[in-house]
Amino acid sequence: MSQEPPEKMMFQLNLRRRGISDQAILRTMEEVPREVFVTAADRGHAYRDSALGIACGQTISQPFVVAYMTEQLQLRKHHKVLEIGTGSGYQAAVLSRLCGHVFTIERYRTLADSARSRLEKLGYHNIEVMFGDGFDIPPGAGDFDRIIVTAAMEQIPDGLLQRLEPGGVLIAPVGPHQGTQTLIRVTRTDSGFERKELVDVRFVPALPGIAREL
Repeated sequence: MSQEPPEKMMFQLNLRRRGISDQAILRTMEEVPREVFVTAADRGHAYRDSALGIACGQTISQPFVVAYMTEQLQLRKHHKVLEIGTGSGYQAAVLSRLCGHVFTIERYRTLADSARSRLEKLGYHNIEVMFGDGFDIPPGAGDFDRIIVTAAMEQIPDGLLQRLEPGGVLIAPVGPHQGTQTLIRVTRTDSGFERKELVDVRFVPALPGIAREL
């Protein structure tokens, strides 16, 4: 009988210890094969609670941050979610198990193409991966119940907030590109937008436009 590697067991334990209590999220983190979303050289470290490098100078976020941001979104099965910064597709895969549809946008063609084929191969059919500019969401994509930004923004563009449905929630790391950012949760209410500061994080910068190469 094959035993779970100690790192995979510690992975779940760490998430619980650090305060992740939503059972659906814990189950999803258990089921999504993180080792498929990291580089071949990092497969042995896939379940370590740290960010890892992927192609194009980008990263896959540490598991706790993925679980924490997901928990803060309070997803429901009917929700339509926008993700800015597809990366390897790992966060999108986690989201897709908990909501109706994920529209994820990536400025590096290499990452968008590899994430799309990886997610298709794994059978995540409610995810649409688009190569494009996360600061310029196509109008045809409509509005969203939830928006998650997985790269640091110096400030949240008003145009992005306007894409939230009434009662919608956006979560994004906000702050200087170099150094520490704060995870901000914004809720769209009848009277405007309510902002709440959550925890300090470190993300790669969110840049406008599409990458010229890669």
